Amino acid sequence: MNLETIDWQALERLRHTYLAGTAGNADYWRNLNDLDSYNQTFAQRIGWKWDYVLEDLQQLGWTPPKAEVLDWGCGSGVAGRAFLDQFGADTVTGLRVWDRSSLAMDFAMKTARKRFPELSVQSGLPEAPSILLLSHVLTELTPEQTDELANFVAKAEVVIWVEPGTYESSLTLIAIRERLRSQFSVIAPCPHAEQCGILAPGNERHWCHHFASPPPGIFTDPDWSKFANLMGIDLRSLPVSYLVMDKRPRAAMSAETYRVIGRARVYKAHAQFLACNRCGVKEYELHKRDFASVFKQVKKGNVAPLQEWQVTGERITGITTRADEEAADEDDSASE
Repeated sequence: MNLETIDWQALERLRHTYLAGTAGNADYWRNLNDLDSYNQTFAQRIGWKWDYVLEDLQQLGWTPPKAEVLDWGCGSGVAGRAFLDQFGADTVTGLRVWDRSSLAMDFAMKTARKRFPELSVQSGLPEAPSILLLSHVLTELTPEQTDELANFVAKAEVVIWVEPGTYESSLTLIAIRERLRSQFSVIAPCPHAEQCGILAPGNERHWCHHFASPPPGIFTDPDWSKFANLMGIDLRSLPVSYLVMDKRPRAAMSAETYRVIGRARVYKAHAQFLACNRCGVKEYELHKRDFASVFKQVKKGNVAPLQEWQVTGERITGITTRADEEAADEDDSASE
């Protein structure tokens, strides 16, 4: 971050536009400096969310097809760059960006070409995208525009869609998942391809969201501290909802695979998780006396998003993959 080049008034204006819910009314980029200031600040936080999602895909063993990437609603282009950083520019045939703003497309192309000089980068919409990236667009769309976008999404081969981890964004992504899941393999965050368990009666208060982690160094960086203070932002909080679908077939996950939703609630003798698997979305308890080292890690906030459990009722009685326990044991040994 270069404080001397940041237009703080522009960031204030953009922030107000987002919070007021009026970002979809008109193009809010006034000049390239708006985009540069945004790219150094707000876009970095979005990039950390993309890193979380893309690292999750790599841990699942998912790789993209050799095809063109379309960054739809690109803004400053952070989604496309994050994808290429994670998987490599040599894994795709090119990058295409599209936005209602010609300024945004110009900025996204310029920054992508600078980082990936050997990659073909262009703007415009193809008739049917191959790898489609969508990032933080739902809050700017009307219901009619969202419906039209879902029709476009259905033409893609791969869809990676990242949104703020709000109740409304989550439920909209779930609705799109339900609409399109017969046409795609659902890759993430869902450990199954059945109806979303959030939609079951009794789960109305829940939504599918997760938390990315910012780079630790920002908490001691005075520039990021100034940004947080001026914008009124908690740097620790990066909630995210996302949906990844692929028209290529995928291997089914074990019935014992669970995706942890949100954050665990930790009590004196047990921790409570909201988790999803093919049987639905339920709350489960991990008791300290059953898994002391795992419980210790949960108290520290170290919870793997994907877990393999055996459960009896609502109680976790077995952990098939002992990765958490092994990591905890190593941590205990190192501290002795």
